[in-house]
Amino acid sequence: MVCDVRHAQHLRNQTPVRCLLMRGGTSRGPLFDARDLPADTAQRDAVLLAAMGSPDPLQVDGIGGGHPLTSKAGIVAPGAAGNEQGIDIEWTFAQLQPDSDQVDTTPNCGNMLAAVLPFAIETGMVTPVGETTTARVLTRNTGAVAEITVQTPAGPDGQRFVRYDGDARIDGVPGTAAPVRIGFLDTAGSVAGSLLPTGNVRDTVEVPGVGPIDVTLIDNGQPLVIVDARDLGATGAESPEEIDADEPLRARIEALRLVAGHAMGLGDVTTKPYPKMTLVSAPRNGGAIGTRSLIPRRTHRSIGVLAAVTAVTAAVLPGSVAHDLAVAPPFTTTDAGPEATLGVEHPTGEFSVTLGLDPEDPTHVTRSALLRTARLIMAGQAMVPSAVFTATEEAPA
Repeated sequence: MVCDVRHAQHLRNQTPVRCLLMRGGTSRGPLFDARDLPADTAQRDAVLLAAMGSPDPLQVDGIGGGHPLTSKAGIVAPGAAGNEQGIDIEWTFAQLQPDSDQVDTTPNCGNMLAAVLPFAIETGMVTPVGETTTARVLTRNTGAVAEITVQTPAGPDGQRFVRYDGDARIDGVPGTAAPVRIGFLDTAGSVAGSLLPTGNVRDTVEVPGVGPIDVTLIDNGQPLVIVDARDLGATGAESPEEIDADEPLRARIEALRLVAGHAMGLGDVTTKPYPKMTLVSAPRNGGAIGTRSLIPRRTHRSIGVLAAVTAVTAAVLPGSVAHDLAVAPPFTTTDAGPEATLGVEHPTGEFSVTLGLDPEDPTHVTRSALLRTARLIMAGQAMVPSAVFTATEEAPA
């Protein structure tokens, strides 16, 4: 039996909000048209929390997946008419936590970014123009700009559509899919204000209960604390489950994160999802650098897109913690300047990132490119209790 929700009685106390549930890279969450959400930030966040089912560890009363990687949302809008950067799409990434009532729109998410152009095409926000369609996307969280390309073949009726099936494979996602190509422009200082917020490629910080630790504090799209895994009593070969189960190790990592947050000018990061922690080690499987990434208190099953970009940036900076351990390929000369592709090893495989350098300053990364995949999982309406809207509207200023 099919239920026509347009006429169902439950709409008397629930409000439908259109969304597409999508996988972007190794993450998943609903994407919304900004025009369908309240303009007021507090009310918008209340809607997102209700839709996802937060706060609840299982998010059992919503569409969240009970894990930070599957507790993400995107808010998408057309680019402003006549903007100077040629922006086609603007989007805001929202990180929700299963057991928290906070909605954080300060960080980036390069994985969910892979779903933004497919969403825009599916909803008619962008019209596909050929066998591939490229759009320039602004991440409103940080001001980062990326050019995204997806495959848009024509169907038997001549109408072009987003292709999701294909031969591209990314570690951390089962099966294969059509490639989503993402080219980032200059992403340095996305949150921390500069590539090296302390001005140094290496700092020694004093961590309570641990002692002095050498770190590289860096932000090339994602604020990271790069630390040699051995300095925290790890090897860098641990599985995510092993790290998550090692409470003394996690306590050392978190103590370092809190100190590093202040050193990076980010203040008290106790409740913030950044900086991310990246334990690095020498590569074991032919990549450039080994990583174990925490987001920030649970171990990533792979590594985030912009965390990978930032980690390989550290790997090519002489004097950094990562550079000492990396086995980086030589850069080749291109029309745009020196370029190399580096593999970031992570718990479920490898992530390749192509970096381009400023020919006048080889320590300045000017561009990065990578391949992700995306898939539309479900299209419909998230049913949000109408009381969420009423309670927010009646809340005192």
